[in-house]
Amino acid sequence: MLRYSFLNLVVLLLMQYAPANGQSLPFLHQLRCEHLENPLGIDALQPVFTWKSSGLNGKEQVAYEILIGATPDEAKQGRLWKSGRIKSRFNIGKYTGKPLQPFTRYYYSVKLYVDEKLFYISRQPAYFETGMYGQQHWQGSWISDGKGINEKQAAAFRKQFSIAKKRIKTARAYIAVAGLYELYLNGQRVGDHRLDPMYTRFDRRNLYVTYDVTKYLQQENNAIGVLLGNGWYNHQSTAVWNFHEAPWRNRPAFCLDLRVEYEDGNIETVSTGRDWKTALSPLVFNSIYTAEHYDATKEQPGWNSIKFDDKEWKQASYRAAPSTNIVAQQTVPIKDVDTLQASSLVKLNDTVYVFHFPRNIAGVTELTVNGPAGTVVKLKHGEDLHKNGSVDQANIIVHYRPADGSDPFQTDIYTLKGNGSEVFRPKFNYKGFQYVELTCNKPLNITRENLVAYSMHSAVPPVGSIRSSDSILNKIWAATNASYLANLYGYPTDCPQREKNGWTGDAHIAIETGLYNFDGITVYEKWMADHRDEQQPNGVLPSIIPTGGWGYEWGNGPDWTSTIAIIPWNVYLFTGNSRILSDNYEHIKRYVDHITAISDDGLTAWGLGDWVPVKSKTPVMFTSSLYYYADAMILSKAAKLFGNENDQKKYTALASRIKQAFNKKYFDSTQANYADGNQTALSTALYWQIVPEHYRAKVAARLASRVQQDSVRIDVGLLGSKAILNALSENGYAELAYQLAAKKEYPSWGWWIMNGATTLYENWKIDAGQDLSRNHIMFGEIGAWYFKGLAGIFPSETEPGFKQVVLKPNFVQGLNSFEASHEGPYGEIISGWQKQGARLVYHAKIPGNSHAMLHLPVADGVKKLYVDGKPVEQVQGIKLQSPGNVLRLGPGNWYIEVK
Repeated sequence: MLRYSFLNLVVLLLMQYAPANGQSLPFLHQLRCEHLENPLGIDALQPVFTWKSSGLNGKEQVAYEILIGATPDEAKQGRLWKSGRIKSRFNIGKYTGKPLQPFTRYYYSVKLYVDEKLFYISRQPAYFETGMYGQQHWQGSWISDGKGINEKQAAAFRKQFSIAKKRIKTARAYIAVAGLYELYLNGQRVGDHRLDPMYTRFDRRNLYVTYDVTKYLQQENNAIGVLLGNGWYNHQSTAVWNFHEAPWRNRPAFCLDLRVEYEDGNIETVSTGRDWKTALSPLVFNSIYTAEHYDATKEQPGWNSIKFDDKEWKQASYRAAPSTNIVAQQTVPIKDVDTLQASSLVKLNDTVYVFHFPRNIAGVTELTVNGPAGTVVKLKHGEDLHKNGSVDQANIIVHYRPADGSDPFQTDIYTLKGNGSEVFRPKFNYKGFQYVELTCNKPLNITRENLVAYSMHSAVPPVGSIRSSDSILNKIWAATNASYLANLYGYPTDCPQREKNGWTGDAHIAIETGLYNFDGITVYEKWMADHRDEQQPNGVLPSIIPTGGWGYEWGNGPDWTSTIAIIPWNVYLFTGNSRILSDNYEHIKRYVDHITAISDDGLTAWGLGDWVPVKSKTPVMFTSSLYYYADAMILSKAAKLFGNENDQKKYTALASRIKQAFNKKYFDSTQANYADGNQTALSTALYWQIVPEHYRAKVAARLASRVQQDSVRIDVGLLGSKAILNALSENGYAELAYQLAAKKEYPSWGWWIMNGATTLYENWKIDAGQDLSRNHIMFGEIGAWYFKGLAGIFPSETEPGFKQVVLKPNFVQGLNSFEASHEGPYGEIISGWQKQGARLVYHAKIPGNSHAMLHLPVADGVKKLYVDGKPVEQVQGIKLQSPGNVLRLGPGNWYIEVK
């Protein structure tokens, strides 16, 4: 690390204020309800509101008021509800008024108080719209087609209906599905979501989705259509996780209400019932796990339009609701986020072609083809190639257990109808792939343009970025984000091809990577609800969530299933919203209490351990006990936050007992060593702060020495990968951490990149015999380390949500420039630096209504510090703290020049 002495230091700090939109008054923007922009169909009884402010000219909010009305104008007056002036420096509040009504749009505004006076009110009110608010408000019945779980052909449903000849004010479709669906009105597909609804434990909780369908309706006659897919609900493919034996498994079913409100105030509802018609569709097989088979010769054109004759279709059948808990899907949807053209096409023979795409993705391909009726085209998706150029699935097919040859893995099958150009795209499936092998049973004219790929994932907004002078660092960051997104489908998964499972360990390792780079709070809120659904009465959680029952007896334990504590705690730190922590508080207690009940002397051997290590193995009791300690500490902090003194005392004492037992067993104070002194043991002890404070420097030195002994190469598995870079950079060895991160030789992240990786791998070895998915997020902590270990951007426990930004940048040798930005709850945070010979310029941007504590990486305390030639004490917006190398920065752009 570069360490600069202030004895020969000249520091120039420049602060620039630029009020938003050139305004001199504050500007309130990005009003959100439930962390969503103008959401439809929410079920939250006490919605949470957030906002951002610009142009406060260095001042901070001292209070706020939330105003709600039935119209934008009423919202400015708070006709329906006023929160009253709430003293708070944080930009988050919740509704506490009378019960909100279902099917109602509410507008809201925010008043911002500064220096005890009203300073500004949001110019443009935002809105939210409530949904069902309970099963009692549904008018429709659950229906299906009466067939069993082994019927492979997907069912289509339709209803023709008339509405009044009156002006429509609004029309909303509310649809709950056990399985997956596509919704159509008058022949048009409604919305742009993919794979709705999100996967849940179907027999305990089901999600419904709300659509604004006003523009789709016609005067008088209309037709509505629904196509159902299996999803995880009716899993017909067989693999080691036994989803085909899930207790909820059944033929897909759905319930729908189409609610039309007219300008005169009258309401008309079209609902599901036995008057709906159903028939089998051309989608002759669909599996979320493997692929789809479509026979275009079975198409019935216009089946979802008013001109279709459905006399051959039969009546729908009634079905019981899959659960009694049907709630709104309050999360960002899965969408198409990118379209990729094939970079090349290789013709192996007259009937076999291989499409090469520029990067590894999760999603689907769309085939455009012309050929004779009955021609069968197979599209085999994979991440690797055989030596002869054909697609090799050996690295991703290991856990598949097909009953026969009718369901080839990741292979779509399309049968042509033969009347010109035809287009096929899967509706209820996604895959992980970079290569696609097209095989046809008759020669066809195939070009590179015949197949395009769509990258799909939960459409979480990006909130982080990095730039550096090291191209390997940049590529690793891009690959990490690509793997994170490819494994976000309404819940975090491990890989998008071989498993698609919500492995808990992978998810808590990558939680900070996700939160620094993307606004995924709604996905994590949904997934924590899945945790609560899956938790056993004794506190046990399965290793994959959701699950059909697999994972309660293998793969779980605190090193994996500490997601129940670690994820809510991190979301709280990054957003300042404690609700996710509150919602899971009792579940964290139940989990920790269970570990305590089965553990002797404060230690536990329940867990998987440091998964896929390079070579050194750390005892399972070591790593699992560390996570047990982390959970107890989180619980103690949460208890303090919520004012629960008894719990705080109890779990603080528990954490102390675990720490004492752990150090007694594993810590050699004479050698400043843990266990056998490998990288995982030393770094995890430092990272989870179980090392006695007065030994931290010695243990860190021991870790640095061990890394040097290992030829500056990583020797960690999953759990160690979370800790190694952070333990070094946060304890005085950022230079060494950077050398590991930027390494190009095996084993390293850069080694993957040098061998063509565009996503992260599952194994440090690129030729391993197993555990070789090429799109795994399990080693993805490096994506968070950029923000922490180089830019030094941290949230504060005392002022979470980046109300206070903690800045601890490291100016490492070998890197000429680095900058990270993060769009936090208060606005954009930037921390970066650039070297210009002996001169270094550090840049920090602090958003309005927040402040930062900047820890400069210098050897001595500040001797002299000037801002525009003035002593620091005379400059507004900056304050020298003790010790002398810590500065308190107010909002604005700060440039620090170090000579």
